Amino acid sequence: MDDRPRNLRSMLAEAKDLSELMVDLAYASVCFGHPELATEVRALEEQMSDLVHDMRAVCVKAARRPRDAGGMSSVLQVVSAIERIANAAVDIARVVTHQLGIPAELVVSLSVAEEVSHRAQVAEGSAMANRPVGALELPVATGTRIMAIRRGRQWITGVGGEDVLMPGDALFMRGSSDGIPRIRELAGDEAWVPPEAPAESSISDLDRAADLLVEMKNLSEVSVDLAYSTLVLGDPGLAAQVRQLESRLDDGHDQLEVWVLRAAADHADPAPLRGLLHISKAAEDLGDQACQMVWLVEKGEDVHPILEIALGDSDEVVVDYPVTAGSPVDGCSLGELSLNIEPGFTVLTILRGERYLYRPRGPTVLQAGDEVIASGPDEGRSAFAALLGWNLERDPETGTDQLSPRAGVLGARS
Repeated sequence: MDDRPRNLRSMLAEAKDLSELMVDLAYASVCFGHPELATEVRALEEQMSDLVHDMRAVCVKAARRPRDAGGMSSVLQVVSAIERIANAAVDIARVVTHQLGIPAELVVSLSVAEEVSHRAQVAEGSAMANRPVGALELPVATGTRIMAIRRGRQWITGVGGEDVLMPGDALFMRGSSDGIPRIRELAGDEAWVPPEAPAESSISDLDRAADLLVEMKNLSEVSVDLAYSTLVLGDPGLAAQVRQLESRLDDGHDQLEVWVLRAAADHADPAPLRGLLHISKAAEDLGDQACQMVWLVEKGEDVHPILEIALGDSDEVVVDYPVTAGSPVDGCSLGELSLNIEPGFTVLTILRGERYLYRPRGPTVLQAGDEVIASGPDEGRSAFAALLGWNLERDPETGTDQLSPRAGVLGARS
């Protein structure tokens, strides 16, 4: 970390990005059985601890008058939740660092997920070396984007298109698993060999537990994303969805315990099953902390404006746009659209009528009237809105997005 003075707004934005990066890397360390990724999570924990300490100190100094106490209390509550999200990430990484056991069935299921995290090292003379990030057009070429760079002992988390990649840089990526071979080729790193499923799998309860844990992984990530979105958008409806996800994670943890215990009774070596329980508990904790954040919106508590500003300033933005009739996405499946490649947005949730579809898969077809909640790079926001049939303009006075129907499409923002 550098020693330049920082304000609370910048520290909150950094802490949000850092907590999400830690969760990504922790799950990736399990997916790829990669001790180095797990070790990086522990290194980031130290940076998070420094951030949390500094943010608490600023909050205490700012709340010198009784009328300021309520607003600063909301900031402290979010800071505490972010810290515990980081702690949950460390718990997930501990499965790898402490060799608690990871069934092969789980590794295979996680490694072929639609969106994964990965690490690549930039080699001297490679296509990435000494080139700016923007010139590589990685979201288009590989379906992945750089979340952070580790350069020696320095972490760069706010990666922009002007940042130049240097030989020796460790890149931490997020995106389609299909893009991993191309990423490593461009970086000049060793080829990646994906894990293979066991030749035979005779324990049905273990298979069911692995499948459930993959779902819990997805739900835990969505719950955190939606929690941050709730604070930015101030939407009680999103807060209710976070609460529902937390309930589903609790139920999933209870069911997984039963399946793991059944599998252990028939398994010659139950040691590899410990990791399932450990990751399940950490996923449940992520849901709990997401609820801790949205409690402020649920109860109508005074939320300090700096939270909306800072969390909206982070590397990724969260948008909530409706699909207009006749737009380029109307009637198309997510797989056909490849939104995670161009413009680099991941669909978190689709609100269709009164039903939410969480982490929708490739076959899901978008329909006119769907409310799409997605996250991605700020620079891709206008392109994403255009695909859904909208022109996007920023109100100079309020700083909020204003949508107007594009020519040739039907519908209007109510």
